[in-house]
Amino acid sequence: MKVNILEAHDRLIHFKKDQEATINQGIEDCLKKNPDSLFYQSRSPYVYIFGHPRTAEDGVTKRMLWQPRLQKPEAQINSYLVRAISNTDMVEPIWFIPPPETWNQYKTGNVTEHEFVNYSVQMFLSNKNKIEAKDPEDLSEEKSRYIMMELIGNKRQNQMMNRVYDIDGGVYVG
Repeated sequence: MKVNILEAHDRLIHFKKDQEATINQGIEDCLKKNPDSLFYQSRSPYVYIFGHPRTAEDGVTKRMLWQPRLQKPEAQINSYLVRAISNTDMVEPIWFIPPPETWNQYKTGNVTEHEFVNYSVQMFLSNKNKIEAKDPEDLSEEKSRYIMMELIGNKRQNQMMNRVYDIDGGVYVG
């Protein structure tokens, strides 16, 4: 079978754009719709967005989880991390580390090469401490812990209120 190079190239471009759009949408949804992210953004000048795929209960389907963080998590295989300025669309990629079985695909000279993924993988392998290092603008652990405790307190208060009042707003007499 002869492969039409132009058709294959068009498919590759579409695939890359589709992947990029999926990642960007996940980050945007986390920034604009995730209640924890919105809470963090109201109290911090930035928020980290940590993405990692998880396999669904069917054992086949994968879905991306996007979690807001106040501190950098540990770098791990098959994860993405960006830092976003609160209440803006401005994001800075920190790392994109795909599964190890795909690392060779991103090397220079391959059709699917990707400079930032290559950089992330090399840093993960040879200088993990550098990509995990605190940014000079990072909140102190004490300040981050305070914000997280405030978030937990708000969630507990909301849960208690939901137990007291039913869906219609009437008082629950149990």
